[in-house]
Amino acid sequence: MWSLAWPWMLLALPLPLLVRKLLPPVSGAQEAGLRVPSLSGFSVLADRSEVEQLLNWRFWLAVIAWLLLVLAAARPERIGDELDVPVSGRNLMLAVDLSGSMDAKDFELGSRKVDRLTATKAVASDFIMRREGDRIGLILFGERAYLQVPLTLDRETVNVLLMEAFIGLAGEKTAIGDAITLAVKRIHDQGDVGGDQVLILLTDGANTAGAVDPLKAAELAQQIGLRIYTIGIGAESISVPSITGGMRRVNPSADLDEETLTTIAEQTGGRYFRARDTASLQDIYRLLDEMEPVAEPEAGFRPVTALFYWPLGGAVVLAMLMALANLLAGWRVARELKRGYGAVRDAG
Repeated sequence: MWSLAWPWMLLALPLPLLVRKLLPPVSGAQEAGLRVPSLSGFSVLADRSEVEQLLNWRFWLAVIAWLLLVLAAARPERIGDELDVPVSGRNLMLAVDLSGSMDAKDFELGSRKVDRLTATKAVASDFIMRREGDRIGLILFGERAYLQVPLTLDRETVNVLLMEAFIGLAGEKTAIGDAITLAVKRIHDQGDVGGDQVLILLTDGANTAGAVDPLKAAELAQQIGLRIYTIGIGAESISVPSITGGMRRVNPSADLDEETLTTIAEQTGGRYFRARDTASLQDIYRLLDEMEPVAEPEAGFRPVTALFYWPLGGAVVLAMLMALANLLAGWRVARELKRGYGAVRDAG
């Protein structure tokens, strides 16, 4: 379907006629003249019909250019077929721990050992791309918390910036309270606290840095209706070489503060999850999809393609042609005048 965004601009079509009718004509000025006994040498002046045809041609060219210019000002556009776009109205913040302990290689992807952050990126990336219709934000935290991506519908950008994160980017320690407080601030500044507000916080340790206590931050989240799902990541037992030459079992997640993470989730109406390997982490994110379902297509949307540049380009091309025609006509007149003046001078 074709349409005009500003159809009232078509009212400008008769403007040149109104200007010609309402404004007084330009008073004729006395111009210098050349007295000659005959016009026979001035062929371009003697043949008035050819000049009139040229002027008439340029007149209609100007009319078409004006029509195209007014049409461009009315902003023609093509409206596509209606599309169903899912819009959930949910604000979904992801907070990912980048502290030094996330470097522990106790997860597997395929058949190779990877660190916790690499496994988190792989699983969270798929989760992000499934969240069509949600406004997603990304917080990266370590010793400090940073807003990497504000709330947006652009899932590709969120995914790219998550994949570019690296361990130690925000410091070696863990500021869980600051990460929650930053999420609260961003959602509060958004001004839309009536819909679903969700924070998914993933960490492998305890709060060892930051200015805000995690439980105090959870109270702030509860006040604005921010629901927090916490994920504790890290294996419970791995084999490492001992000083005697054998192998011994150690718990790489001994510093994980599950009690605080559970309290934060329960206080805000969320839930605490424990991810001991890649498979359990994938299950957690699938469960989050079920608990916070993606919106069904509900809002009609028609893509609009602007087309004003076509008539505008046509008007510019015609204007250039008229300017070129004026130059050629002026050059031709000057040439004929020079030739006619020479003929008259020779005859005299």
